[in-house]
Amino acid sequence: MAKKLFTPGPLGTSKRVKEAMLVDYGSRDVSFIKTVKFIRKTLLDIAEVSEEEYTAVPLQGSGTYALEAVIVTTVPKDGGKVLVLENGAYGKRMATICKLQGIEHEVLNFAEDETIELSVVEAKLKQDPSFSHVTVVHCETSSGVINPVEALGRLVRKHTAASFFVDAMSSFGAVPLDMGQSGIDYMVSSANKCLEGVPGFSYVIANKKKLFQCKGWSRSLSFDLVAQCEGLDANGQFRTTPPTHAMLAFKQALIELQEEGGMKARSKRYQENRRILREGMKSLGFRELLDDTHKGYIITSYHFPQHPKFDFKEFYTRLSDLDQVIYPGKVIQKDCFRIGNIGYLFADDMKRLLACIKQVCRDMGISLPLTA
Repeated sequence: MAKKLFTPGPLGTSKRVKEAMLVDYGSRDVSFIKTVKFIRKTLLDIAEVSEEEYTAVPLQGSGTYALEAVIVTTVPKDGGKVLVLENGAYGKRMATICKLQGIEHEVLNFAEDETIELSVVEAKLKQDPSFSHVTVVHCETSSGVINPVEALGRLVRKHTAASFFVDAMSSFGAVPLDMGQSGIDYMVSSANKCLEGVPGFSYVIANKKKLFQCKGWSRSLSFDLVAQCEGLDANGQFRTTPPTHAMLAFKQALIELQEEGGMKARSKRYQENRRILREGMKSLGFRELLDDTHKGYIITSYHFPQHPKFDFKEFYTRLSDLDQVIYPGKVIQKDCFRIGNIGYLFADDMKRLLACIKQVCRDMGISLPLTA
């Protein structure tokens, strides 16, 4: 039996997505160039933005590559200053990229189990409207928190002339986000998240006017988004070896998204996965990290049980032996593990996971339901 991945990535994919990779194309093959064009257009359709105003730029590498590409390409070498809104590991990663690139930045820190506070951000922007960029993570997958991106975007527009940059890695394609109303200039995601492709490339959906103003600014050859976009626009080709097989798989994944009923249907499936998980884990006595005010459905963090026989490594290994792969926690202040609801997962998969958790707890000598 194939393992089921209840993680924030990499994620499971359908058989047809895997089979799409059984074809070899050269980078200049007409069929492959058409595939790239289809992908770029479909991403804009999913984002509900126009080709006149926005462009989709695929980039070889994981989602972090695209994050770094936006920062090294679009932050001015002179006068650039980034405000990082951080409430988890992936917000911290944004700050790390700025630090390593020698880019002036400031971090507003928030609690890992809370959303970004609008009043604090507004006060900061009023105090210092000189930021060239404001960055935030939409779904902070270290915890499962969904941040109020649309409201944050309105504050950025109201008080500054800054570019608004959103990491939508684990939310794009399943959590609604109005890029236009939010004033998002750059949005980054990955092929192997809610759109259910395979790992191998990421992409940036960028405001064209903002992006092309940055020509010549890039601090990197490989991460130069303007040059990448210009090459794709000119002849449909990548500047360097493209991830052909991953892109063929992604085209099939996009077709399957359409067959499922689009983002609304995908979101509905993930929400049902989340409902089954939440009710089942609650009945077993597991406690969530986030309180009931949080309505995210991408990933759920659970506290370690306060039981003398609970050991996460053993718990994880026993579940993996049953082909159920969960994920360690990534919050700093509390001991947690995470269970994802996204990827090629369905209601029966969530029910099977819950049955396996019961079995593993029984085998470890942990009585259920847990007691506080």
